[in-house]
Amino acid sequence: MADSVTLRDVAQHAGVSIGTASQALNNRPGVSAETRARVLDAARTLGYSFKENGELPEPPPLKIIGLLTKHDLGLPVEINPFYSHIQAGVEKECQRRQISLMYASVEVDPSNHPVIWPAMLNEQQIDGLILAGTFIEETVDLFQRHIDVPIVLVDSYAPHLPFDSVVIDNTPAAASAIEYLIRQGHTHIGLIGWNEQSPPGVQERKIGYCQTLAKHALEACIQPSGLSREEGVAALRQLLHKYPEVTAVFCCNDLSALGVLSGAREMGLAVPRDLSVMGFDNIDLAREVTPALTTVHVHKSWLGVISVCQLVARVQMPAMPKVTLNVATQLVIRDSVCPPGR
Repeated sequence: MADSVTLRDVAQHAGVSIGTASQALNNRPGVSAETRARVLDAARTLGYSFKENGELPEPPPLKIIGLLTKHDLGLPVEINPFYSHIQAGVEKECQRRQISLMYASVEVDPSNHPVIWPAMLNEQQIDGLILAGTFIEETVDLFQRHIDVPIVLVDSYAPHLPFDSVVIDNTPAAASAIEYLIRQGHTHIGLIGWNEQSPPGVQERKIGYCQTLAKHALEACIQPSGLSREEGVAALRQLLHKYPEVTAVFCCNDLSALGVLSGAREMGLAVPRDLSVMGFDNIDLAREVTPALTTVHVHKSWLGVISVCQLVARVQMPAMPKVTLNVATQLVIRDSVCPPGR
């Protein structure tokens, strides 16, 4: 019986998180005497092997990780060209570490609150949770209250909550993209794919755009829109109606950039001769369209890998200060940008 008892069993029996159980059994600071006594009693009761001087055997810190993304209420669950790569990275690193992975999506209402809790949360089946994509802080806090396990956020932000995050270096990446367009000779550069309700990552891309234009004393030409392909088509028409002098467009993601390419064709504009187009994310379709899309490459699978590594580190060192990891990007130059008029 004792050989089959895990750290997770001890934590559940004591009514604490795995991180707290590990901290207590290791005699680390940050755990009250009452909680540590409860954990030690649970370990002894269950027959869990540990040394009274605080040294633990070396069981895997995590046996099952949950990966959770979201989808909007009433819409079908589709394969996302961005988050599917993050999922692949999480899966790859879990396999390397012999950790089991459970994946689910959670349906959210228009206010971004969960409608139905996934079974893996309701049944307390996981030892750690990775949240991929933008969840509002209130929802992230609900997850923590619903299931007491370590949480790491990927491409998501909860600055007022004590959770580790793995995020994209958005502002410098957007700035580099705009600098490249300026070096190509563009002085009227539009922005598509941002609006007041955009998630924090997109807000940061807009900041990089605006700061770089201001540095060069250039005017911002912004057409608020969403991030879908269809919205990119409509936004281009609106942008060029307001700013007919625009010769290049920076899009806050590749899907809206693909929409801009389609919209340009519908308007009889040649890309890049009449209009240069820059994307962001480097999804698979970016290199398959004509012309192939110049874009900002995000190391999507590495976001997943790093999130697993950080979750393991959090369990092993629960007293570690909150960590935010910024993952760098790189510019991918293809065929959709050239100097104006060429």
